Amino acid sequence: MTTLPQYLGDLGYDHAELRAAATECGRILHELGPVADRDDDRAARAARAHHAVRALRREFLRKHLSAVYLSATDNLRESLRLSELAATVTTQFPGLLPEPGQLAADASAVQAHKEGWEIDQGIFFHAVFSDPVAGDHLLDAMRRPTSRAQALLPDFETTGRITLPAATLTRSGHAATITITNTHCLNAEDNQHVADLETAVDLVLLDQQSTVGVVRGGEMTHPRYRGKRVFSAGINLTQLHRGKISYVEFLLGRETGYIAKILRGLSATEPDEWPPRLHTKPWIAAVDTFAIGGGAQLLLVFDRVIAAADSYFSLPAAQEGIVPGAANLRLGRGSTSRLSRDVILWGRKIRATEPEARYVFDSVVEPDTMDAEIASAAEQLAADAVVANKHMIVTAEEPQDEFRRYMAEFALHQALRLYGLDVLAKVGRFSAGAHR
Repeated sequence: MTTLPQYLGDLGYDHAELRAAATECGRILHELGPVADRDDDRAARAARAHHAVRALRREFLRKHLSAVYLSATDNLRESLRLSELAATVTTQFPGLLPEPGQLAADASAVQAHKEGWEIDQGIFFHAVFSDPVAGDHLLDAMRRPTSRAQALLPDFETTGRITLPAATLTRSGHAATITITNTHCLNAEDNQHVADLETAVDLVLLDQQSTVGVVRGGEMTHPRYRGKRVFSAGINLTQLHRGKISYVEFLLGRETGYIAKILRGLSATEPDEWPPRLHTKPWIAAVDTFAIGGGAQLLLVFDRVIAAADSYFSLPAAQEGIVPGAANLRLGRGSTSRLSRDVILWGRKIRATEPEARYVFDSVVEPDTMDAEIASAAEQLAADAVVANKHMIVTAEEPQDEFRRYMAEFALHQALRLYGLDVLAKVGRFSAGAHR
């Protein structure tokens, strides 16, 4: 692959050239053997092969992204989620994305021994989100209710309770409360956690009998925190080390899925209905003990954050080595640019009783009064005019176009960060030490 093909601007011709180059790259990588067995020379040859085909993929997408997306979505008539879009494009345009067998091989390896095909996915989604038409269409598709939630909705409407592996959902009065129950890992986020939170958020937004959503951590079984509630310990670094954190379903899916739904609501299934109906609700976050990493990111989209006086939040992105979701977009806007840098780049931990906590925690109360404070907030947010005003606040603060542009950069740079040598070293040390 020393001589790169030249694209002519014709979709068929350019795709044939790309497919041939991707096939050659796969052949070279196969000859070089598994990542774990490569010496420095073979690793360098693999890096050159990846670099060549990734450059071609980026150039192809610069020229043909719109045609690719329109083909995959039947001229925007089909609303495909991230994974559905990737699968369809893989079938229609072989060579543009990694093959299913390549992704499956990586999925079975620890992070340090993966080929790194998620970077190629990052190149693709960077191009999609960079395009206003394709990017907005995909974001709208991601905010449609999941089929899993729609299947569970009748049961929830009848019983007012749903139990999922990593969360439970209960309705009481005005509020539908999601309790995070990933207790074995202090509510750290993994693929199951993201899937269950999106299902639960969908159910809250679809439920006609509640007007306010609440998210709170459940009681822990961990010896150090047994019997105490914990909001979130952030991304599960052990799972990241083991290669079990999905780039598409977790890292992209949580931002464009349940977090976007908490902020913006569900996308309208009938956009021409009159009068237009806002498929959103106000949300309360209740923080016990701590909200670390992804947990702190989550707080930035809530309408009211209630914190126990002995709790804190932190975003240890510099220590973990990855990008903390959309916190880089939202924390500085809601506080100050200096505080954002202090927390994200410097790793500052902010306790609920510090003055700066007010930028994230709206209300700080004693731990034994959390329930009463949550109930009072839910009562106030149940007012009729809240939904329309929330919609207008979100429209002013973070238009979807601004979020789309952020996600374009996030999609690429988060994929690259997953394979940074510092990340691989850090998650390896964490896994060895935390579970020894």
